[in-house]
Amino acid sequence: MDALPDEAAHRDAAARDAAGRRDRAVRAAVEQGLLDSEPLVCLLDTAGIRASAAALTGAFAAVTAPGTPVLHAFAAKAAPLVPVLRLLAECGLGCEVASPGELALARAAGIPAERTVLDSPAKTAGELREALALGIAVNADNHQELERLDVLVAAAPTRSPLGVRINTQTGAGAIDALSTATATAKFGIGLRDPGARERLVRACLDRPWLTRLHTHSGSQGLPLALIAQGVRELHTLAEEINAAAGRRQVDTLDIGGGLPVNFASDEETPTYAEYAAALRGAVPALFDGSYGLVTEFGRSLLAKHGTVLARVEYTKATGGRPIALTHAGVQVATRTVYAPAAWPLRVLAYDAKGAPKTGAPVAQDVAGPACFAGDLLATARELPELAPGDLIAVPDTGAYFFTAHYGYNSLLRPSVHGFAADAEGRVRFSRARPAQTTAQLVAEAGGAFRDALLQPDP
Repeated sequence: MDALPDEAAHRDAAARDAAGRRDRAVRAAVEQGLLDSEPLVCLLDTAGIRASAAALTGAFAAVTAPGTPVLHAFAAKAAPLVPVLRLLAECGLGCEVASPGELALARAAGIPAERTVLDSPAKTAGELREALALGIAVNADNHQELERLDVLVAAAPTRSPLGVRINTQTGAGAIDALSTATATAKFGIGLRDPGARERLVRACLDRPWLTRLHTHSGSQGLPLALIAQGVRELHTLAEEINAAAGRRQVDTLDIGGGLPVNFASDEETPTYAEYAAALRGAVPALFDGSYGLVTEFGRSLLAKHGTVLARVEYTKATGGRPIALTHAGVQVATRTVYAPAAWPLRVLAYDAKGAPKTGAPVAQDVAGPACFAGDLLATARELPELAPGDLIAVPDTGAYFFTAHYGYNSLLRPSVHGFAADAEGRVRFSRARPAQTTAQLVAEAGGAFRDALLQPDP
């Protein structure tokens, strides 16, 4: 979908503003000593996060009938940090969780139960019991889980809205691992399997408390048209169930998230407005007020607003290719290191004072600190030639990258700092997560149980 001229101009201006904020933050991080004791820090642009949240809520408000209940629940898995969840709650968002840990984070952030949604393909009876006691919305994954809910609902009344996840089986996007609406995807009840639709309608009619339908077709690599097709299938199913029930049993559609992210530049595209327009074109009745709506966006709210900032420790050349050895690698950019073709990232060069580095571009590898050959952020990437003491910045890493640390080589979790400019334009940092200490690492690795395995066999 082509942007209108004024929309394109707005995008360009927003991209320039984001890049300018990042440059100022890098310089300020150096000047304020963030890297004095840590060779790796991670930054979150709070102004950018607020802007994305406002774009999401505004895009849906513009196309939805007045009075329609709409909950935008941030997918906690994308950035499982309590301060992030708290910031988004202040912006009017709820939280989608998929584990006891994520639920604990949401509760620590003060997210109310009525603004929390629990999704997971493998919820235990204990997880379900807790959610029902708290009044958290639950989307069941399969028929066996519905039977488990039968017992729990009969045993104790609950105010939890209850739904069921549907796999519309509408097909895959460009990244198979993130395509959740394929014929054999593990999530939800397949809608196109023989007899599945009839069984599903019957399951809903037998459970008057089942008032929601949920779908999520995937995320990165999925075109808007395919996402919209899945939502259309969900709406059609809801209409079929309500017609069979002779009443409005299904009253809410949880349409998931999945807006792709542009990792090639600072431009945010596609936009939430384009996503809403695609849905309105494919499912006009979705926004007429007949159904409450729930969304579960994650990556698209946070990715563009995170930056990994790391020091270049050494440089060398092997086989004629320059290599910059840095402190940013698989532990903060796991997907890029293991699947670089699917998850390419930009790398930006700064000098030791935090100023953008200039000079003729040189093809060079940007390597991380882990002890395996594939720990590379970029291969033969053309950048001004890096030198020890320089900095690299890796943008677009605010979701699913440094927020979810990978502990290879027992590399320590880096600190995370939010940043914003004050009224005078000075950059102010707020620590959102401290760096992990070696003492904490040892404790987590069983340090208190050093001799536990030395006991003789019984």
